[in-house]
Amino acid sequence: MELPSRSRYWDKVLRSRYRCIARVTKTHGRRGEVVADAVHGLPLLLREDMHVTLVPPELKGPRGHVVTSESAGGSAQLVSLSGVYDIDAASRLVGRWVLARQDELPGDFELHDPRSLVGREVEDAELGSLGSVCDLLVGPANDVWVVRGPYGEVLIPAVEPIVRSWNDEGPILVRVPEGILGLGG
Repeated sequence: MELPSRSRYWDKVLRSRYRCIARVTKTHGRRGEVVADAVHGLPLLLREDMHVTLVPPELKGPRGHVVTSESAGGSAQLVSLSGVYDIDAASRLVGRWVLARQDELPGDFELHDPRSLVGREVEDAELGSLGSVCDLLVGPANDVWVVRGPYGEVLIPAVEPIVRSWNDEGPILVRVPEGILGLGG
């Protein structure tokens, strides 16, 4: 017996890697909106039209949702999800983790994910090895990597002019501006 072929959409969904990006903390209003807090030191990442899965899943009802609207406020987002239209449905989501398909996350997601950064080696184009990332500080304007190595503890802003390139493997290449290491004058 031959199995029916799956659609391209379901092939993509089933083969996707997911990342935990938020947690539903409470309901808001009567129309099914929820408040989602960013987790693991990540910035607010939920965006309109993003496909998400909530875990643990409900036994009955949809397992996947699409973000139909979102607005940011501080460290949380007010979110509407497809299939969630009243406060009862929203209340069943409180405490659940929000997973997003990795291919729907921003291209620089890895720069803000402590789990993928901690332990990574960092090299400067001129100075060579700066050490490895030991912590990530989340700031209002940008994240800052705490790198520990031959220059002691160095704080490196995770912004495009400084971070030159990164791959899944190998060191992250940076160009540290004068004065950050306290070298020279």
